[in-house]
Amino acid sequence: MKKYDYLVVGAGLFGATFAYEAMKRGKSVLVIDKRNHIAGNIYTKEEDGINVHVYGAHIFHTSDKKIWEYMNQFAEFNNYINSPVAIYKDELYNLPFNMNTFSKMWGIKTPAEAKAKIAEQIKELGITEPKNLEEQALSLVGTDVYEKLIKGYTQKQWGRPCTELPSFIIKRLPLRFTYDNNYFNDRFQGIPMGGYTQIVEKMLKGADIVLEQDYFKLAKEGKLNDGTEVSWDKLLFTGQIDEYYDSCFGPLEYRSVRFETEKLDCDNYQGNAVVNYTEADVPYTRIIEHKHFEFGTQPTTIISREYSSEWKPGVEPYYPVNNDKNNAVYQKYADKAASDKNVIFGGRLGQYKYYDMDKVVAAALECVEEEF
Repeated sequence: MKKYDYLVVGAGLFGATFAYEAMKRGKSVLVIDKRNHIAGNIYTKEEDGINVHVYGAHIFHTSDKKIWEYMNQFAEFNNYINSPVAIYKDELYNLPFNMNTFSKMWGIKTPAEAKAKIAEQIKELGITEPKNLEEQALSLVGTDVYEKLIKGYTQKQWGRPCTELPSFIIKRLPLRFTYDNNYFNDRFQGIPMGGYTQIVEKMLKGADIVLEQDYFKLAKEGKLNDGTEVSWDKLLFTGQIDEYYDSCFGPLEYRSVRFETEKLDCDNYQGNAVVNYTEADVPYTRIIEHKHFEFGTQPTTIISREYSSEWKPGVEPYYPVNNDKNNAVYQKYADKAASDKNVIFGGRLGQYKYYDMDKVVAAALECVEEEF
């Protein structure tokens, strides 16, 4: 029998951060993951000298200097700036919506002209109380930006028409009246040179790690797949909170993403790391060209097409559907979890919350502060 202070379920960024901090405090940690690799959705895999973001583009960005310095303990970050482009039919636009976007769309040059054009379109629509996402977006950016850059993409992302989506999904749409293609406003931004997996490897150094291990099987049998009997004092669970409680209050909804990755015999396929396809008729939401995250000069390239899809059991859940109905169900699970003193829930699935990477690390460190 091997006894541990903590069992960490999920070797992603939340679990790895918690495990690292627990071990720094002298605690023994067993980390398990049902996948055959560590690092969760930030897992990068080196192929032909290119670090492939296996589960989609991950660009680290934060305005929190402490979090930035914390992450720089584990890897050196490059100076990558996220500047995606969007393709609608045969037109190409810069994202986020900025003066380059407006100039291309309307043939204008000044912020005053762009503001006047948007205000004119919003006034013509006369929407005072948006009843759904479509009306909310139209009331914020007008017809042209919505039709070309928001409607089709959002419909693909959520798998339903924008008229059937609640307005609160889009609280605001950033309009920038400068010629600046930097997608994020955050002070610190970059990609770890050599990929993300190395970060989690360093965080988990000293922990016992068991891959392809199902938690529920372990909890039931009390032993790992290899037959080793294990016990633990406390559990950190980063899987689906509804699954942990056997969906006793009903299932929560998630969205999933499917990737089609291929190697191409050319050195540069699209000239940019991220290209969004905003037309509803194009089945994928975007194409990622991985080498551009690290300014690669390899003779070949690797691209991934991303397809958003409805989640169902057996498929990897990516992000929660935080509408009123789901949030009410989640609150019941959260209340139950609050009275469960031997388990901590963390991450997107455990806390049923869409987290950027810096917020995941911050939440894990906050969890550590409370625990120790």
